[in-house]
Amino acid sequence: MHLRRVILRELRRIFYNPRYPIILTLGIVLTFVIFATMTREGQPKRLPIAVVDMDGTYLSRRICHEINATQGVEVYAVYNNHLEARKAMQRGKIYAFYEIPKGTYNDLLQFRAPHFVLYVNSSYMLAGTLSYKQLATMGMIAGAAVQREVYRKKGYGEEQIMGLIQPVEYDTRNIGNPWINYGSYLMTTLIPAIIAFIMVMHSVYVIARERHERSMRSWLRKAGGNTLVALLGKTLPYAAWYTLLCMLANVIMFGFMGFPLEGSWALMALNTVLLIVAAQCVGCFIGACVTDPPLAMSVGAIYSAMSFSFSGFSFPIESMPHAFQWIAWIYPIRHYFLNFSDIAVFGNGLSRCWTHFCCLLAFGILLIAGAAMLKILTTEENKPEALETLGPTEKNL
Repeated sequence: MHLRRVILRELRRIFYNPRYPIILTLGIVLTFVIFATMTREGQPKRLPIAVVDMDGTYLSRRICHEINATQGVEVYAVYNNHLEARKAMQRGKIYAFYEIPKGTYNDLLQFRAPHFVLYVNSSYMLAGTLSYKQLATMGMIAGAAVQREVYRKKGYGEEQIMGLIQPVEYDTRNIGNPWINYGSYLMTTLIPAIIAFIMVMHSVYVIARERHERSMRSWLRKAGGNTLVALLGKTLPYAAWYTLLCMLANVIMFGFMGFPLEGSWALMALNTVLLIVAAQCVGCFIGACVTDPPLAMSVGAIYSAMSFSFSGFSFPIESMPHAFQWIAWIYPIRHYFLNFSDIAVFGNGLSRCWTHFCCLLAFGILLIAGAAMLKILTTEENKPEALETLGPTEKNL
């Protein structure tokens, strides 16, 4: 009965303040649309690069043509000296440039090994890495083509030539994302992380707003004085709404957009629901323990912002110091990401994921602890000594 009264009270607050669902829903929808639009091609293509051709021979022009024929990069300009290419990179016009030294063709004719130099702007992590990968691959292909021509002139057969150029063949298989689709990598991890971020901040905000409006007594009165019921009734409407948004996002990503999901839809849905509940528990704990509303929002923001680093999809946790590896366990998104990898990429079942499911459920302890702290702090605020410091209007509230 008391839980229903608190839920109805919160629904009335949402109805009379429609900015709640509108702003938060628009934030998630716009984030989803932006990422889906940016990554619709799977990965960046036609990245601008340059070639510094100081040789000016048929071979150097052929290398430029082959580089421009690849899908990943596009030759923005061909320069005659290093200085022009460096200035273009500093202005952000190109991400990398390939330097072909003077006398390259003559060196090859005289069986000397010329040195090609590749410059990459690593300030742009994704663009620089892709440019380097494409140009390094083209460099190896060009080197192999030159070696093949040299061996042909020496009278070697094709089978002998391939054995000399590439004595060991290897086959690369990208598990879980064979297309190297950055949309599949970014959206399936960042969208849940952003939703968890919003859930923590929103849970802190709705509790801080009760303190700011001095309506704590009204809220707790509806819950019959039970702080745990008060927290549950306040967060359940938002949990249901964001669960619906997350499920819709999963249907779009794994259904319409075709992102790989090797495991069970039911386990992925359970993983999503537990992430939302765990994030709300963290937000309720922060909002209940920190009595100053601006400070509570700041603590929630700091905690949530660090979750992107401790999740493991931007930098491997195993490469962090041991202290940080333990800190990563206090972030729900870390357990979600590990379960996501097991379910979506490797197709594992509950026997593999149950430990992190239990970890997500363990965040419910924070909700209970937050309810206990809220009761203690509310009792302190309602003491006669505290009420004497309030004005008449505040006492009536």
